[in-house]
Amino acid sequence: MKKMLTLVLVSVLGGAITLGTYKTFLEKDEQQIANTTTQETPAYLPANYNTNTTALAAAEGINFTTAADKTVHAVVHVKNVALNTAQPTLQDLFYGRVPQKRQLGTGSGVIISPDGYIITNNHVIEDSEALSITLNDNRTLKAKIVGTDPKTDIALLKVETEDQLPYTTFGDSDTAKIGEWVLAVGNPFNLTSTVTAGIISAKSRDLSGRSTQSFIQTDAAVNPGNSGGALVNTAGQLIGINTAISSQTGSYIGYSFAVPSNIAKKVVQDIMEFGNVQNGILGVIGGSLNSSSAEKLGVAETEGFYVDDVEEDTGASEAGIKSGDIIKMVDNIKIKKFSDLRGFLDTKRPNDIVNITLLRDGVEKEVAVTLLKNNTYILPVIGVIKNAKPEDLKKYKTKNGVKITKVNGTYGQYLQAEGIEEGNIITAINNIKVNTIEDVDTILKNRDTYQPLSIELINSKGETNRYGLR
Repeated sequence: MKKMLTLVLVSVLGGAITLGTYKTFLEKDEQQIANTTTQETPAYLPANYNTNTTALAAAEGINFTTAADKTVHAVVHVKNVALNTAQPTLQDLFYGRVPQKRQLGTGSGVIISPDGYIITNNHVIEDSEALSITLNDNRTLKAKIVGTDPKTDIALLKVETEDQLPYTTFGDSDTAKIGEWVLAVGNPFNLTSTVTAGIISAKSRDLSGRSTQSFIQTDAAVNPGNSGGALVNTAGQLIGINTAISSQTGSYIGYSFAVPSNIAKKVVQDIMEFGNVQNGILGVIGGSLNSSSAEKLGVAETEGFYVDDVEEDTGASEAGIKSGDIIKMVDNIKIKKFSDLRGFLDTKRPNDIVNITLLRDGVEKEVAVTLLKNNTYILPVIGVIKNAKPEDLKKYKTKNGVKITKVNGTYGQYLQAEGIEEGNIITAINNIKVNTIEDVDTILKNRDTYQPLSIELINSKGETNRYGLR
């Protein structure tokens, strides 16, 4: 018994000594090594050490399923059977033929009313011979064009159906914020009902070569076939019509662009109410400010729209806006660059009144401006024309016509040699009398592609001449 107790005591004592040695030497060394390693690798630490995970949790908690379900049934597949006019050959010219070829184009569209109105891009349905749309339930319906606006690349279609169609509602693109989650819904590469997600990367984006210079930029994947499809927020509201991508390959590489819904909505409403788009003109000429331009102009501001000149007989001239003014806000919307101003005005009509905040000699001033209807038009080869005033018609002893206000610089010497100058009155085009620039626009739109222009003009000597222009 004594031997047994002695053995137990020895074992306990040995274990205590071993544990004490480990605590004193080995564990201490391991702690020193761990601490040294942590200090030598700070790259693994977060740049902004913050234990508050609210923002991360909010991002992880976003649910796209509701927005996708609301939108996917309202987005359609658009098929366009088009006739393209190719360059004529010598044989075509000899026999008077206009070469054409048939091709099939596809894109997307968004149903915006239960009775079958569909919004899409103009370039999706351009030159169409026949149009059809395929619904998300695989039904195919014939579509007709209600109206188009190449300037904003928006077109309105209509299909006839007895039942009520699923549709999406317009959101307010002005209130959309950079960094906000969005979904792009469309039919890329004929893959119907495709949904991709991203954020708004920028607003009022300029794209070289595009008439509309106020796009919403996103990083939601958009590819050929997505054109005319929906860009929606997480509530499923339409905030843009997907229109373009920036790519060197023809496919998505990270940037896509959409016409803001406020612009698209206004275009659609104009087409339905007036048959064409009603543009409200401010009447200022100028450009965006930055460090370089501000230095040249001798101003301290680097943001805003600098007014170089004010067109006569416009809302801006009547409101007293002057050259040298800097437009900072319109209806409390900040104007940093020209595309901000352009995008805002594209949502307005003639006779709309806007409140403009401007800087004049460093002093802030607010003026109310009534937007007027555009009265200028660019006539190919000739230059800029505008509606003639009664005194202009009286001076040239004619009852109708439009006035040349600026001669095309490229053809200036040729036109001058022919006696065509600024101030001359054009009374007829292709033997059709013209009274307004709308008449000119209608004649040019209805003529054949290769039909030359025949212009009847009264020059400064009061002589009436006719010119054939290509």
